[in-house]
Amino acid sequence: MNIVLCGMMGCGKTTIGIRLSELTGMQWFDTDDMITRKYGKIANIFEFYGEERFREYESEIVRSVAGQENCVISTGGGCVLRPENSAAFKQGGGRIVFLKVDIDVLFARTGHTGDDRPLLKNTTMEKMKQILDHRTPIYESCADHTVDTNGKSIDEVAEEIIRVFSLERK
Repeated sequence: MNIVLCGMMGCGKTTIGIRLSELTGMQWFDTDDMITRKYGKIANIFEFYGEERFREYESEIVRSVAGQENCVISTGGGCVLRPENSAAFKQGGGRIVFLKVDIDVLFARTGHTGDDRPLLKNTTMEKMKQILDHRTPIYESCADHTVDTNGKSIDEVAEEIIRVFSLERK
């Protein structure tokens, strides 16, 4: 079984993914890191080729990692917006976990990261709220489990995922 973490930019997918890997011994992958290693900086892909090309690269990476076994996969914030990506994860034995967090927390974590996160370039709280409002129903519909991360530590979130999916510890 794979654990696939989805949610908005800044919700903690990478941090939680690393911690889950440490606690369980499962291999950890980050789809954005994989894209960067293969194709270059995400901001450059968006600038020179556009979001659609980035999403094509992302789907290619999803297909390559979804077939792995016993992995924790941290996805980009928009990864599961393409139904074929969530389907590929589930077909490969993945359980999708939506890491839910309040808009205030997200904005505090990512409102200043527009250079690294093209969709947040020159962002405002209102713009981020629009993105969150659009994406939340998609995250919820593909998720096998939702973790409300508000007020929880990294370990508390990781422990909930371990418990819910009966993951073995290393």
